[in-house]
Amino acid sequence: MNGEEKRFKTKTGFCHILTDRIILTRDGVIGNISKVVVGKSITRVLLVYGGISAFLFYSAYDGFQRGETFSTVLFGLFGLYLVYGILNSLNNSAIPSIERNKIKSVKFKKAIFGLTRARFILVFEDENQKMKKRLIMLPGSWDNGLQETEKALKIMREEKLLD
Repeated sequence: MNGEEKRFKTKTGFCHILTDRIILTRDGVIGNISKVVVGKSITRVLLVYGGISAFLFYSAYDGFQRGETFSTVLFGLFGLYLVYGILNSLNNSAIPSIERNKIKSVKFKKAIFGLTRARFILVFEDENQKMKKRLIMLPGSWDNGLQETEKALKIMREEKLLD
């Protein structure tokens, strides 16, 4: 790295690639909101999703009691979708600093235009020797996303982090 810090823009701030660790910082309005809402743990977000899914299941049950098939199916499917998302996110982490020697793999997922953002998925071992997943969401198409994604890919390849 020749003493220079390599960084690229993320959805909520910047990702700094250092010789010994990766540091994710939050910046701007979106970053400040995510500091308050998420912090270092995604537990609050998962609890909110759990509350919403409980409400959806209650609404589905209520619709079933009244004989409303459409609302029963609709609310039930949305509730199941949220539960699926919660289960998939249980091993996710919002930790801002990850030691490079603890990183087991880094994968890149392309964006689906208009639906998803490009992202890196870092699998790492936390301080309790548990495998965790950290998502690094890249900027969207409205925020110069394509150029920022190319820059991020170049840095991750130069640092030999990308699988």
